Amino acid sequence: MKRQFCIIGCGRFGATVANKLTELGCEVMVIDTNEETIQNIANDVTYAVQADATDENSLKSIGVRNFDVVVISIGENIQSSILVTLMVKELGVRHIVAKAQNELHGKVLSKIGANRIVYPEKEMGIRIAKNLVSDNILDYIELAPDYSIMEVLALDEWIGKNLVEINMRAKYGVNVMAIKHGTEINIAVTADITIKEGDILVVIGHNDDLKKIENA
Repeated sequence: MKRQFCIIGCGRFGATVANKLTELGCEVMVIDTNEETIQNIANDVTYAVQADATDENSLKSIGVRNFDVVVISIGENIQSSILVTLMVKELGVRHIVAKAQNELHGKVLSKIGANRIVYPEKEMGIRIAKNLVSDNILDYIELAPDYSIMEVLALDEWIGKNLVEINMRAKYGVNVMAIKHGTEINIAVTADITIKEGDILVVIGHNDDLKKIENA
């Protein structure tokens, strides 16, 4: 059975999430107050509904409680974001993802029941900054305040060596989760794998340890 997602608020972030979930084969409903916005995305998702999500009766009639995940992607109106999150929680939605503008907004959303808080602008800013400071850093995902996942292009000193010879854990304090080579990805990484030119290593570790690679 396909997972069902409801996206409330269809700005750039909400539309991007909705389109990607649809591409991944999920059933997706989007809700927005703007008629033109709904018309523009209607052909790209499973259902598109023009409604005021701050109206509890509208949420009930749409059947929002039946969705596996509700993503609240309301833009500038923090009050509406908080109100909708609270109502969706009270209606019994099992998993709520809410977009926040800042840390305080995020704390409030967490307190009233959001299971996950996302900061799209902040997260993208961090990823771009990490990419800019080092040619080898291709992507960066913050898991927690002190731990992250990083995609790093194999350093020249790693090429032709295996993970034992590189001594990744001892030298850098990180763990290799996967290695990408061209279009192939190896998630069953063993210590005897030899690193080739152009390989991309997906590593996880404490931010202080990841900096050792960034500065290498």
